[in-house]
Amino acid sequence: MKTWQVVVLAGTLAACGAPAQTSGDTDTLAVSGFEPPVLTNPDIPVRYPPAAFAARTEGTVVLRLYVDAAGVLLADSTRVAEGSGVPALDSAAVAAVPAMRFAPALREGVPVGTAFLQPIHFRHPESSGGGGGT
Repeated sequence: MKTWQVVVLAGTLAACGAPAQTSGDTDTLAVSGFEPPVLTNPDIPVRYPPAAFAARTEGTVVLRLYVDAAGVLLADSTRVAEGSGVPALDSAAVAAVPAMRFAPALREGVPVGTAFLQPIHFRHPESSGGGGGT
């Protein structure tokens, strides 16, 4: 079985525990004492669409998500903030949202709800371009 590479970023690879990017439409912008939500899944829930993988199609999808103060992702808040230009990649990113788990954002150490941007990079392991778009 081939390994398909989908990099879910929360700033950097989720397994590294790096923070997501906050969006500009909330009062929880990156300020002193604010830590954005962190993806906590041990396994990345996004699956590369087989046809896109076979065609070596790459791209980045940026999702706008909302996680409440308990770390619960509100599915109705999910939007594609920036599409990849490839509908199959965009759909795969959105389809993975229900399986994503987050630690909530913190303001001065207190959990808070926030909207944020979650980039998802689809990169083919045999790509020679080093991660170029589609």
